[in-house]
Amino acid sequence: MRKKDDKLMQRIVECFDTLYKKEGRKPSTRKIGEKLGINASTVSRYLREMSDRNMLQYEGGEVKTSTTDKFCRRGMTIPILGSVSCGVPLLEEENIEAYYWLPEELFGKGDFFFLRANGDSMIGAGIDDGDLVLIRRCDDAQVGQIVVALTDENENTLKRFYPEPEKNQVRLKAENPKYKDIITRECHVQGVAVKVIKDLI
Repeated sequence: MRKKDDKLMQRIVECFDTLYKKEGRKPSTRKIGEKLGINASTVSRYLREMSDRNMLQYEGGEVKTSTTDKFCRRGMTIPILGSVSCGVPLLEEENIEAYYWLPEELFGKGDFFFLRANGDSMIGAGIDDGDLVLIRRCDDAQVGQIVVALTDENENTLKRFYPEPEKNQVRLKAENPKYKDIITRECHVQGVAVKVIKDLI
């Protein structure tokens, strides 16, 4: 049997760990092979040898490294469902742009989706144009929470939620004084904003 290349072993470990941290799941031998320009059977042979050397654990096709032991194992794949208006309401359009993997330890459990903020009406709440807003899907909200709301004109918007049952209406308040409140009689809460992910540059 040919002697195994120690440098290739290290490259396999680094490739495995990089893909795992990026995607939140363990990559296949085929994918590792594609990244390194070798075939999957070669990757498998190397993994067995590396396991024998205690460089990692490889059993039943399952790989464990020191990085995977430390890395968060529990998480969720969250879709980005396009943009939501932070100014004048936009027509609702559920269009999945991409998916992000989020660790459960940081964000908790729930039915989440992302929306990309569009406009400047929520800057007072720290939500700027282009930010990703993590939304917990629900159909009700507490007074003052920031919600994604579908109005009576079939348009959605991101605003603070103030129901006014005595007037048979809901007031959706911006966090920018240049915008007036949106007053609507039909308001369907689609979710509550819980986190904002933004660039700091």
